Amino acid sequence: MANVPRRTLVALGAAALLGVSACGGTAAPPAPASSASQAQWTWTDDRGKNISVPQRPKRVVAQASAAAALWDFGVRPVGVFGPHKLKDGGPDPEVGEVDISTVETIGNAYGEFNVEKLATLQPDLLVAGMYVKDALWYVPEQSAAAVEQIVPSVGVRLSGKPLLEIIEKYGQLAAALGADPKAAPVVEAKNRFDAASAALKTLAAEKPDLKVMIVTGTPESLYVAYLPDHADIQYWGELGLNIVSPERPTESEGGFWEVLSWENADKYQADVILSDARAQSMKPEEMAKKPTWAKLPAVKAGQVYPWHAAERYSYLGYAKVMEELKTNLDKSKDDLVK
Repeated sequence: MANVPRRTLVALGAAALLGVSACGGTAAPPAPASSASQAQWTWTDDRGKNISVPQRPKRVVAQASAAAALWDFGVRPVGVFGPHKLKDGGPDPEVGEVDISTVETIGNAYGEFNVEKLATLQPDLLVAGMYVKDALWYVPEQSAAAVEQIVPSVGVRLSGKPLLEIIEKYGQLAAALGADPKAAPVVEAKNRFDAASAALKTLAAEKPDLKVMIVTGTPESLYVAYLPDHADIQYWGELGLNIVSPERPTESEGGFWEVLSWENADKYQADVILSDARAQSMKPEEMAKKPTWAKLPAVKAGQVYPWHAAERYSYLGYAKVMEELKTNLDKSKDDLVK
């Protein structure tokens, strides 16, 4: 998302391709050395693109959310682009457990992507998710050709696919990059994810009348999430959560949302509202200045909670999200709207 909607977070800015200089970054992913690591490495990504390189990539650069997912599966990127560092120097939630002190910055915001810095890292592979067909998230369109001259890339499709399938794809990629899929932290995270899913399913069955709406806001508009286009929301719906969703998204947004003017922000009613928690989105206290928002039942009842819209696609990431969601829904009244 640029100033919010996911589909607009695709491309801006450009940089001239310069020659490769001294390498930088951190150590390669912790994987045991073996003859297999020296064999031809191939991967077919979600663009249908076949990547084939002489040996398994060791120096991986990834978009923040992709880096976070790979990190949870045991891969240690050498460079990151997209939101990963807050103004106070701390890690952005989008980068998950990644130790940002050990990775190089290629760009920290939409429109920032330093092609020259990418080249100096001498990367073996670049990984990014894709919300728009064949467009690597946070890789500017104007820089895409230059990037491809520097490093082969892998795109992971993040829309129109089930949540579990996306998580599993990152796990498979991590294993192909040398991580151990049976490592204790990975197994523990999977068990935690399964337990969180089961708990949320139980809650949904116990509170079938609890209506939940997911939104993000800009000064001009309120965006209401269209369930089929968001893998996390779709998954919660499959678990039985009563999601308030538009019948269809706004065509100009290419899916994902129905866009409402603030005058029409009361089109949908819900007991609970999950509000986009990312730094670039309006905060609930900012939206409170909008009269229609302030009058919504969930807002008046104080039942507005965070939605982690750019959570990394890993078992650990979504286990934490669902645990927090259950805690918030447990304490919520389910009789505010009919």
